[in-house]
Amino acid sequence: MSTEYRADQVGSFLRPQELLEARRNAAENPQRLREIEDREILRVLAKQKELGLKIFTDGELRRQNFMSDFTDAVEGFDMGDAVARSWRVGEAKSARESSVTGIVISKLRQVRPLTGHELSFLKANSPGAIKMTLPSATQFPAISFKRGVTDKVYENHSALLWDIVGIMKTELARLAAEGVKYIQIDAPRYSYYLDPKWREWIRAEMKIDPDALLDDSISADNACFEAARRPGVTLAVHLCRGNNRSHWYAEGGYDAIAEKLFTTMAADRFLLEYDDERSGTFEPLRFIPKDKTVVLGLVSSKLPQLENGDDLVRRIEQAGRYFPIDNLALSPQCGFASTMEGNLLTEDEQWAKLRLVVETAKRVWN
Repeated sequence: MSTEYRADQVGSFLRPQELLEARRNAAENPQRLREIEDREILRVLAKQKELGLKIFTDGELRRQNFMSDFTDAVEGFDMGDAVARSWRVGEAKSARESSVTGIVISKLRQVRPLTGHELSFLKANSPGAIKMTLPSATQFPAISFKRGVTDKVYENHSALLWDIVGIMKTELARLAAEGVKYIQIDAPRYSYYLDPKWREWIRAEMKIDPDALLDDSISADNACFEAARRPGVTLAVHLCRGNNRSHWYAEGGYDAIAEKLFTTMAADRFLLEYDDERSGTFEPLRFIPKDKTVVLGLVSSKLPQLENGDDLVRRIEQAGRYFPIDNLALSPQCGFASTMEGNLLTEDEQWAKLRLVVETAKRVWN
């Protein structure tokens, strides 16, 4: 059942400094990097078990960012070039954000499985069911397509999108066939349709009608889900408004796209960002079919302050006015380290937040 995991997590965990340094020096000593990755993944798996989580990730500790499993396994990107992004941060404390992808400069060619370097170790060492995360195919056309460069290879954004879909379908099918119980695609690009400034950016920069692009995007993600659809596999989509060194780039409630997105997206679980007023109200949840699960991202992965458990319970009850509480779950609103540098909080604060998620889920659903 897609409600099996009441306490959920988006996927990524903070990296210790030793791992960051080893990754920066990977070309000089790849064996040391792998040894540190293995050790740290064993540690975060044990910590997840200790906290009482029932679904396990490797924290994306083998990745530079949440998209790098794709860009590392697929040739055709110029990683020295990137589309500029206007990031914002909610507090005075700030940090320089990290680039997550490059520009497509040649026909994409997959050279290895996207998560092939991650899954075997997880299967051998996870104390329970495995969750694997992948970037949505919809990530790349908006931030990896550059006019005068990419259009020499791909006629338009849609052509690039559907070439990526082919690669993603193969990977999702492989994960499902190898026994992965929970597959999640991370799709922050849907936030473009929520925020007027980004809708205008789509028109001006991508030269596409936003509603037409939304239709194409949903079709693309559904094609990927269909490739992995089989009994016992939970398929999920995570929607947020940007997450990079505690920065964000979009705001707005789900209202603008709720009916179309929630009624036509073929996911079993929707992991939805709801940690502050930028996410709007719970009212759009009324459009989600009642056989789905909604994972409320009420706990911030961006800020160090620990939320109040009573407040979380009240907010879950508020969401229950629009969607059955029996079909709700709880998580942080995003990963703690969508880029390897991580958000602006400590590892102890990270684990305290996940402990709160587990404890609150037990209060509400046990």
